[in-house]
Amino acid sequence: MPKIKVKKNKKLKVLKKTKNFKTKGKSKTDLKMPSGSEEKLEIKKIKKQPTEKRVYNLKDYVVYAKHGVGKIMAVEKATIGQIDIQFYKIFIEKEKLTLTVPINQQSKLRPISSINQINKCISILKSKPKIKRTMWSRRAQEYDQKINSGKIYELAEVVKDLNKNTDIIADQSYSERQLFEKSYERLKSEFEAVLKTSPEEVQKKMDKALGRTKISEDIK
Repeated sequence: MPKIKVKKNKKLKVLKKTKNFKTKGKSKTDLKMPSGSEEKLEIKKIKKQPTEKRVYNLKDYVVYAKHGVGKIMAVEKATIGQIDIQFYKIFIEKEKLTLTVPINQQSKLRPISSINQINKCISILKSKPKIKRTMWSRRAQEYDQKINSGKIYELAEVVKDLNKNTDIIADQSYSERQLFEKSYERLKSEFEAVLKTSPEEVQKKMDKALGRTKISEDIK
């Protein structure tokens, strides 16, 4: 029988060569796509506590967001889990409370305001209150968040918005009066620390800006 010649498919050869060319010299690991889950995180042991830039001294006045103005009574050290930690002892006069705040956790701590910021607050107190038509429960939550934000301008806004220019209980609900007194006393304590004057003088200054001077005179 005559021999049948089988022609080799040249296209297959080309494909094989191309495949070999792409994979030649590369390992299987090189061909894998990198994924975030496969990346290894380096864990470093911290022997010293990292500190933030702000440094306070003894007897400095500071503001803690949820409690208001306090004074630094001590800077102490302790070792917890083989880590040296420094922290402030802060006394909140209005609440008769002592806080322990690590030096590297100052996100809720700030220095007391400047004279310019106090003057700005006076301007806020003199401005017209914003009247919102939303439900009181929602407004009360917003006011409480502003009071505990640690931001003095937001605190002044709450005092201004809740000020009724009257001491008649019927003109304010119990919760309104509570929030007003809380914000008023917290703002007043920072005014005292910055202006370095008596509580009576600070109250006169704030009441005058709020238009409450006549009320104070009537009470006397």
